[in-house]
This record gives sequence, C-alpha cells and structure tokens, in this order.
Amino acid sequence: MPKSRRRPPTVRARRLGAELRRLREAAGFTLEQAAEAIECHPSMLSRIETGHRNIRPLELRALLDKYGVTDEERREALLTLSRESKRRDWWHSYSDVLARPYQDLISLEVRASSLRIYHTQVIPGLFQTAGYAYAVIQAVRVGDAPEAIQRRVDARMARQEILRREPPPEVWLVLDEAALRRAPTADPGVMRDQLEHLLEVADLPHVTLQVLPFSAGLHAGVDGAFTFLAFPEVEGPSIVYLESLTGGLYIEKEPDVDRYARVFDHLRASALPEAASRRMIVECRKEY
Repeated sequence: MPKSRRRPPTVRARRLGAELRRLREAAGFTLEQAAEAIECHPSMLSRIETGHRNIRPLELRALLDKYGVTDEERREALLTLSRESKRRDWWHSYSDVLARPYQDLISLEVRASSLRIYHTQVIPGLFQTAGYAYAVIQAVRVGDAPEAIQRRVDARMARQEILRREPPPEVWLVLDEAALRRAPTADPGVMRDQLEHLLEVADLPHVTLQVLPFSAGLHAGVDGAFTFLAFPEVEGPSIVYLESLTGGLYIEKEPDVDRYARVFDHLRASALPEAASRRMIVECRKEY
C-alpha cells in the first residue's frame, strides 16, 4: 500500500523554525544541548527548525528561556507565529481552489509591515477589480469551471482587505506599462473600471504607485514579477515571493532576498514619478 504524501511545511512554520535555529546558533548551543530544554531527541528539534513539526507553547517558552530571549515583545511575536502556523484562517476555506503557496502568501501579507511589488503583464491581485480578476483567472486557469473561477475571485477580493486594515502595510507598486495596455477581455468597460480602481487605490496614503514605461528600455526587472514582504523586526527577516503557473516559490536566504531589494530600488529609480505615473494611467483609461 503506497504511503500517503506528507504535506510540506507552511512558510510560517519554516519562518518560525529558521528563527529558532538562528537563536540557538547565536546562543552557542548544539541541537543536542538545546533538545535537553524540551526533553526531546535532537532529530525532533531538527524537524521543528525545518518547519516539519509544530512546537507547543510550553516547548517554545522553554527554548526561548534557554536561548536567553527575555524581550517580551519578541517572545510574544514568536508565540503568535507558532499559534498561527497551526490555526485555520479564512483563506483555508478556499483550499479547494488555492494552492498552498498562495495560501501562505495571504498569511504573510496579513503579518507584513510593508510590501514592495513589481508586476509586468497584469495588474497585481491586491489592486484588481472583481471583473478584471475574473477575466485574468479565466485566461490563466484554462478549463476551470465558472464556479471555481468565481471562488478564486472571491478569495482575491477578501485578500484586499489588508489595504484597509488598521494599521495598513506600506505598499509600493512598480507596474510595467504593459499591464496598463493589455486588456484581459474584449469588453473595454472591464479595463476602464480597472484603471479607475487603480487610481483610487493609489490615492491611499500608504500606497505608492509608479509606472515603468516602455521608454525605460531594458531594466533590472527583466527576469519577471516578484513581491518583497518585510515584517516588524520582532517577527523575523524579509521574504520574496515569486508566482508561477503551478503555485509559487519563496526566496528566504538573506543574500538572495537582499538582491531582490536592490533590484526593486533600481526599478523604482527607473520608473516614472508618482504624478507622471498617474497621468499615464489616466491617458490609458481614455483608450477604453
């Protein structure tokens, strides 16, 4: 009888585990020495550090005590991350249509203090109208039933609530001009409404929108779209998300994450200023 496939660890579990490993190594303990604090085999602690095993609050507190973590804000942030790695949130009800990497992205967006987004071909999900989202998903999800497409749209609309939460994340979007000129459907009203909505979201005080024009020529982002997520210092390091047809990829190693941060800096330097970006969007809207 074939063995059932184990589900891969969530990004939240991996982030918690990676932080525990960093704290252990900073404190100078081996796996064997640290495992004594929670009376477990070193292999179990190794699984915790790779995100393959959940850690109970009592175990986590014991490890933090051993590692000398006394800052209450830091301890509570890690305990919250531990609880959230097991908790079922609203997006889990869409698990029939949302891949695990996409669910992880939503969970990370909820915790992020800032998002830096670069998109090339379409308006990113956080900025889409329902009509535009339906057309994009229908084009990408070839063969999906209308009901499944609508569920994906509903999840995407719910995901946008982070833009109006308190406090909201700081969002900086660099959008390639191609996304403004590629209509997802023959109905011009869909794209006209989408561009109007894009202008409205750009007016939010915590949102910065720049357009990267064709006239910029070759640039640092030719390899494709990405989302850079930063978190409060007590919650750990930044992470980069790359979307793909079958799910998504997370970049977590510090040198690689730093490289994407530099790429984004180059992109916003090459893009139009905010006022000029807004004028381009207004002009594009007139074409529909």
